[in-house]
Amino acid sequence: MGVSTYTDEQTSPVAPSRIFKASIVDSHNLIPKLMPQAIKSIDIVQGTGGTGSIKQINFPEGSSLKSIKYYIDELNEETLTYKYTLVEGDALLDQLEKITYEVKFEKTAEGGSISKVTSKYYTVGDFKMKEEEIKAGKERVIAMYKAVEAYLIQNPQAYA
Repeated sequence: MGVSTYTDEQTSPVAPSRIFKASIVDSHNLIPKLMPQAIKSIDIVQGTGGTGSIKQINFPEGSSLKSIKYYIDELNEETLTYKYTLVEGDALLDQLEKITYEVKFEKTAEGGSISKVTSKYYTVGDFKMKEEEIKAGKERVIAMYKAVEAYLIQNPQAYA
């Protein structure tokens, strides 16, 4: 088994607590409303949505993916950290055992936020992830982040 690690940072003018609540804590409600073309629904399959829960993302008809399930390893609203593991679904293919994500939101001097994401791809055998696959996944995540950011800028009282 091999492990490939990737990191990314996104900045936003939105305060970290607001973007954390909207994009992480309430993602199952907000994201399908903001991006129905990309996300049909997000269901809480096990638990209440916090640490130890399992969520399933369902994609619309015609999408290259049908669904994915992920386990929430940690959801901490005080430290604004979120860790989860993709455990089932089309995105894993046959060559991936799992994908783990660690997300941390930090406040900037200007009152906005920096989102730091570390993704680890655990491959089966000597399989290597293709750059275009990593880039496609990253672009989907950035699109969701930007949709939530735009919503919060347009609705300054939301998730305050």
